[in-house]
Amino acid sequence: MKIKDYNKCVDQYADAVFRFIVKHMKVEDRARDVVQDAFLKMWEKKSDINAEKAKSYLFTTAYHCMIDVIRREKKVQYHDEISHHAISDGIQSPDVQKLLNLALDRLPEIQKTVVLLRDYEGYNYEEIGEICKLSASQVKVYIYRARLTMKKFIGRPEVVI
Repeated sequence: MKIKDYNKCVDQYADAVFRFIVKHMKVEDRARDVVQDAFLKMWEKKSDINAEKAKSYLFTTAYHCMIDVIRREKKVQYHDEISHHAISDGIQSPDVQKLLNLALDRLPEIQKTVVLLRDYEGYNYEEIGEICKLSASQVKVYIYRARLTMKKFIGRPEVVI
């Protein structure tokens, strides 16, 4: 990959990678750090990366950087201040996006990742498999299970009322 290709990659994919990471992490500053780390790693290995595979490499690297950050935070008992009380308090006429985000937050990390890559970023099963190091059939299973879980969560009366 040449410097021109790297700059093109930054222009084309920075926003998409940021959206993907911030959906997981919920804190924009931490998401920016992860995205910056991913681009830094890509810069360091630019001579080894094929320009056609840059997007996949970038998303894969960002995903792994994010997982590393999450694991480190769990070790030091860092707790996000995501309010799950809103569900039990009874939300009056919930915002659909907020409800979807609450449902996404309840998913295991791998299911959340594949759903975000598929439904929010538009990747196909093979690309998601490359990013997450899964087979296409595993990706399909995780997406199916995630959608079932989300459907059950959103379909509960106490969530909608």
